Amino acid sequence: MTGKNRKLGIMGGTFDPVHYGHLVTAEAARLEFDLDQVLFLPSGVPPHKTDKQVTSAEHRYMMTLLATLSNPHFEVSRLEIDREGVSYTIDSLQILREQCGPDCELFFITGADAMFEIIEWRGSDRLLRIAHFIAASRPGFSLSELPPDTRRWVDEHRNRFHLLNVPAMAISSTDIRNRVRMGRSIRYLVPEQVEHYIRRHRLYQ
Repeated sequence: MTGKNRKLGIMGGTFDPVHYGHLVTAEAARLEFDLDQVLFLPSGVPPHKTDKQVTSAEHRYMMTLLATLSNPHFEVSRLEIDREGVSYTIDSLQILREQCGPDCELFFITGADAMFEIIEWRGSDRLLRIAHFIAASRPGFSLSELPPDTRRWVDEHRNRFHLLNVPAMAISSTDIRNRVRMGRSIRYLVPEQVEHYIRRHRLYQ
């Protein structure tokens, strides 16, 4: 992972399940910001979902692995899955910062919907000192939609914060889980290997 003047994208998320919106976003960020690699980081125990039922970390890891195998620029990390306790982004970024080395730039990629909560994240004041922040949004999304406190926070870090419009962000993991539960098709929403994995392990029934 180390390397001089290297640019590493970090795609954080629950990936329950991973879908084409995630993959399109990661590839769009890689091309837009000239990233050498995008590291998918499935969360172990998501801090915003401790009161909700989340599919086991191993299943989410395997689905993400299957979805990314065909792209040589994608890799999946077990960092948060193998670490005990709640998965806080700031802790993971600090570990990756140390592993990547001082000559490596980090770009954390997430959905723009996370921006509505980011100032409440643990260590949010340190996040943008460690990594650039790429917020993938649906076309037409505007920072004016954010709460005033969040807009001020973004304005203070303009050189480290980037918006990326991605049409496929309309795909939702929640909708996919509901479709499976109701027996509806998820074809073309997730990679074929992921669809087969979900069926084989009877996930989201």
